[in-house]
Amino acid sequence: MTVPMALLGLLEREPSHGYDLKRDYDAFFGRGRPLPFGQVYSTLGRLARDGKVTVGDAEPGDGPDRKRYVITGQGVTDLEAWLREPVAAEPHLQTVLFVKVVLALMSGRPAEGYLDAQRAAHLRRMRELTELKRTGGLVDAMLADHGLFRLEADLRWIEMTTARLDALAEVVRS
Repeated sequence: MTVPMALLGLLEREPSHGYDLKRDYDAFFGRGRPLPFGQVYSTLGRLARDGKVTVGDAEPGDGPDRKRYVITGQGVTDLEAWLREPVAAEPHLQTVLFVKVVLALMSGRPAEGYLDAQRAAHLRRMRELTELKRTGGLVDAMLADHGLFRLEADLRWIEMTTARLDALAEVVRS
């Protein structure tokens, strides 16, 4: 649901071409995961079908004719409702790492190795995010802070789980 709402938000700011929407999406929201052009245009097609955007006349450009997209009143209403709605509190109580730890313990494998590998991966990512925060602009810094805080919480969980592996092993083997 985020991509359609992000595109509506960008269109609320000003009518835009698909290319411009992709550029702005990637600049603000696509760090490390740029939005494919195909997804931009398929999403815009669905938004137009649902009456949330209209498509203006095609305009000549350097390549194929470009269409300008404009948000409708329904699009603004839906965007406002989405902005007011709180994001679901995460994380969910089932994570891949927890599944790996429990399955390792159930089978008698050493779960410490999974936890150590995950800790190392988290620390590498934290170094990357810290560098991004140091060298990037405000948007990069804010996104990096969000990622760093989540990784810190994961690291605390990894430490607590490591300390309680023997007790967890008893529970899952019984």
